[in-house]
Amino acid sequence: MEVLNDLLGYKNIKIYQNTDWFSFTLDSVLLANFVTILKSTKKILDIGTGTGVIPLILSTKTNLKIDAVEIQEEVANLFKKSINYNHLNDRINLIVDDILNYAKNKNNYYDIVICNPPYYRDSKINNEKEKTISRHENTLNLDTLIKVSKKILKNNGKLYLVYNCDRFLELLDKLLSNNLIPKKIRFVHDNLEKSASMVLIECTKNGRLGLKIEKPFILNINNINTSEYERVLTGDDNSEPKEL
Repeated sequence: MEVLNDLLGYKNIKIYQNTDWFSFTLDSVLLANFVTILKSTKKILDIGTGTGVIPLILSTKTNLKIDAVEIQEEVANLFKKSINYNHLNDRINLIVDDILNYAKNKNNYYDIVICNPPYYRDSKINNEKEKTISRHENTLNLDTLIKVSKKILKNNGKLYLVYNCDRFLELLDKLLSNNLIPKKIRFVHDNLEKSASMVLIECTKNGRLGLKIEKPFILNINNINTSEYERVLTGDDNSEPKEL
């Protein structure tokens, strides 16, 4: 069923979703708030944008135009409705295409590439194809994503990813093999008693070696959301993304 919801606590931003499909997750919200936008940044791309939570959040934090690619036309149509509803047609450029096709003529084009990719290798089929594509590597696997990102990023451009910790070492290996050098990493924990469930990572194309591991992002303590987590959920996190 199609619904129009508030985008968490982000003021005056609404998002269209279909309750039968794969709704946006915390991963995308954290990733959008992990991105650093410099004054020199000109071109930003979100790969596999889905219903557009990352560009919608970034639109509250920068005036730059954001490109967003989505392969599923039905899902993209929902995002288009959100763009229209929020009067963001001049700020978000939605492209309905396979990223491999879109990237053909985009060599060294983007300053920032962002992606919350599917985590699962297997091709398990959900009742809804939208869920399968969102969760499994049926249309975009990790190797392809990283190679495409390298192709379309400018020299010293930034790649931002959120990924499952189970495949962290595989991710690092593929990034380094493509000279996308991890520069900043932050692990996300449900609480202080649990291992990290996901990792946020910033890479620089052809960057120098040198890695900063940031303090863990803790979602809750004693079943109460941390103040940092609350700021992210309400759109009041002023630490990142930021223009420098």
